Amino acid sequence: MHGRLEGKVVYITGAASGIGLACAQRFAEESAVVVGSDIQTNDRWSDLVGDDAPLFELDVRDETAQHEIVSRILAEYGRIDGVVTAAGVAGGGPVHALDIENWQLVQDINLTGTMLTAKAVLPTMMEQRSGSIVTVASIEGIEGCEGGSTYNASKGGVILLTKNLANDYGRLGIRANAICPGFIQTPMFEATVPLMGERADRIREQHKLGRWGEATEIAGAAYFLISEDSSFVTGVALPVDGGYTAGHWYGMTTLMGLE
Repeated sequence: MHGRLEGKVVYITGAASGIGLACAQRFAEESAVVVGSDIQTNDRWSDLVGDDAPLFELDVRDETAQHEIVSRILAEYGRIDGVVTAAGVAGGGPVHALDIENWQLVQDINLTGTMLTAKAVLPTMMEQRSGSIVTVASIEGIEGCEGGSTYNASKGGVILLTKNLANDYGRLGIRANAICPGFIQTPMFEATVPLMGERADRIREQHKLGRWGEATEIAGAAYFLISEDSSFVTGVALPVDGGYTAGHWYGMTTLMGLE
């Protein structure tokens, strides 16, 4: 059976787990040629994505390594049709108490790493006069939250970087869009939930669908933005958040009989 991305070459950073892995699986199901990179490995990568899908080791902060991987993709497949920048780390705290090294690490991976990935693939997309860049930002790049200074700043930067990519390269047929996930059940999420304590339920309820999101739901949005279904969509920061940013939830739906 042929998928709707057959013949497309899609490169994903942060592909070994979480949202990146879910995207790799979804694109493989749609018959894309999938190439992944990550700073970590995944022993089940071939089983989950396919024997023909390479997974390269990459620290997204390394500009030379970024270009080397793109060169290897081009040598093997001749083109890059889409990229998803899913590599990222968490970090935060009140500004007066921030550890500057953690601040810089998060900016370097989340924001600079995203820029370097885009920088590496853009010359090829410019020559092709086509391509779709999908960055993974966050709802915390759209609005603030308690203690989120470091992470939120990096993801807000990703959103504006993505909008600038859309502005700069649209006339060359290159689209750029940011996905802004809500709280999604990934390894990063599982590491931070215990820190929420009893507040986790309150945070979950702010998602108007009343639950946490799944990585596959972000992958579905990424598929849309990579595919021709979104051929007239660029410069968008798309919340995929179960309604988290739609407004505040106070439980009035119970009084209105809507639960």
